[in-house]
Amino acid sequence: MSTKKSAFSCQSCGAIHFKWAGKCPDCNAWNSMVEEFPEGGASHFTRISDEKKSTKNSSTKKIELVALTGEAQDFPRIKTNIGELDRVLGGGLVQGSVVLIGGDPGIGKSTLLLQTAESLAKKKNQIIYISGEESVDQIRLRAKRMNVHEDAIQLAATTNVSEIIESIRPLPGSLRSPTLPQGEGNSPVIVIIDSIQTMFIEELSSAPGTVSQVRAAAGELTIFAKKNNITLLIVSHVTKDGQIAGPKVLEHMVDTVLYFEGEKDLHFRILRAVKNRFGAANEIGVFEMNEVGLSEVSNPSELFLTSYEHTTSGTAVFAGIEGTRPLLAEIQALVSPSFMPTPRRAVVGWDVNRLAMIIAVLNSRFGLNLFDKEVYLNVVGGLKIEETAADLAVACALISAARDIALPSSTIAIGEIGLTGEIRMVSNLEGRLKEAAKLGFKHCLIPQANEKNKNFAALKKVLPELEFSLVKHVRDLGKFFRKN
Repeated sequence: MSTKKSAFSCQSCGAIHFKWAGKCPDCNAWNSMVEEFPEGGASHFTRISDEKKSTKNSSTKKIELVALTGEAQDFPRIKTNIGELDRVLGGGLVQGSVVLIGGDPGIGKSTLLLQTAESLAKKKNQIIYISGEESVDQIRLRAKRMNVHEDAIQLAATTNVSEIIESIRPLPGSLRSPTLPQGEGNSPVIVIIDSIQTMFIEELSSAPGTVSQVRAAAGELTIFAKKNNITLLIVSHVTKDGQIAGPKVLEHMVDTVLYFEGEKDLHFRILRAVKNRFGAANEIGVFEMNEVGLSEVSNPSELFLTSYEHTTSGTAVFAGIEGTRPLLAEIQALVSPSFMPTPRRAVVGWDVNRLAMIIAVLNSRFGLNLFDKEVYLNVVGGLKIEETAADLAVACALISAARDIALPSSTIAIGEIGLTGEIRMVSNLEGRLKEAAKLGFKHCLIPQANEKNKNFAALKKVLPELEFSLVKHVRDLGKFFRKN
């Protein structure tokens, strides 16, 4: 009788079960269970080890316990000299950290990393670019097209994790410092893996890209990088829902998770930090795609408002906060008659459920009936807004579109709307208004609740060019949409 054990792994969530089922009990996905056979009956979590395997007679080592108040080792930052990327990372790459970068195919992940590799190589850092999707010649052709000429970047095309680890393993006696790996002058080593879905471990019989292979390969590379103080940049694919492909544990293994967002037919991209152990989460960087790669956008608010028309109905400008950066975005609404029993609600860049709530509040508290109308809402430029402070700008855009009356010229709107119709207080008001004043806006619709803030009086003195309109309830918006 064969002693080879098997397990069934869900390709959707990564859960492991010892019996097959048509529906995964953890994530309820159908037909996602795949049988996998670890080599030699080993555990499904078999890990490659650079040390000798322990025997039954070997004694288990005790871990060393230290006091919390002890001296902590400082983690130096490695500046990439790409301002938007350094902003998202919290000031640069932390030496010995692991960064996961996800995004749609063709969005520009490899382009960004190749430009980052060139910038880091110019500062005498050692760069190793390992691709599992392109050959060395293909990478060279792409680098030539992008005008990347840096001989210090070392290339390799492989998908075997064991080969990668052996190739970048510090040789005995090669370490110049106890805290830095191999290299001239103790220069930091940065390794780029493109992409993790193509990597595989020989001990697992499953195909590359499966949950078990992605999890095991990422785990091995992460452990190796942490032990040898190597900075690791990993590219990952995303699912059709926009999430990192593979098990959720992949995001828990790494220090930083970045998402590269944007529409393929638009010329700019947004890099967003979803998780960052060494910086602020939800920080964004804006890039513009051109013929030779990605270029930084230093003032994204001005970019998003390039074609904004103050006299057009159905538009409103929202002053939001993305991480620590204030950002102005144009919100457009279109209301049209519907001949269908269930009118359509289409949203781009915002939450469709929150739009339904705003429509219901406007009907009950403001008297604007949109239940027999088709409603389309768009955040211009492909920006995705998650802040509830955008409620007031959305409501203004809907009222403006329904009544065909434009908001007063140079007006921004900030505020959260409750189910009773009240306009609730927002945070970081000073940063939002300073950004609006810098771009020439003169009139601000803000919640009356913010007037109670002790810094509000000082803020009015700092920004004397702004005119404030305090609104307490959605019914107060009617005075801004009256025909002359």
